[in-house]
Amino acid sequence: MPKTISILSTGRGLTDITAQAHDYLAEIGAKNGLLTLFVQHTSASLTIQENADPDVLADLTDHFARLAPEDAPWRHTAEGPDDMPAHVKTALTDTSLSIPVIDGAPALGIWQGLYLFEHRDGGHERRIVMTFIKSD
Repeated sequence: MPKTISILSTGRGLTDITAQAHDYLAEIGAKNGLLTLFVQHTSASLTIQENADPDVLADLTDHFARLAPEDAPWRHTAEGPDDMPAHVKTALTDTSLSIPVIDGAPALGIWQGLYLFEHRDGGHERRIVMTFIKSD
């Protein structure tokens, strides 16, 4: 049974959504299979990243700001100076993730978490669709 969750971002940066994935798997009684997550936006993405040191998340955010700066000569400017750089950042990351599920839990490494990566400056409501494919 698919589920769509809404995450309110507070602007550029990463929001941990690992707990929501665990909750979904528990809610549906998942055992073994594949969890998929899909963000329904073109200016935000999903990523698996370190969940131990918050400096990793800050450094990623800073690096992406340098990689696709707002003051570059973008053609697409209709939605503000942060929109086109957000599209570039999304193209370089992922809009979907697939994670093995073993014994009802995502098979993440000890230092891994699931994150919504907001690429726009202001806060936005972001929708993420979660599905589970049973393997046993």
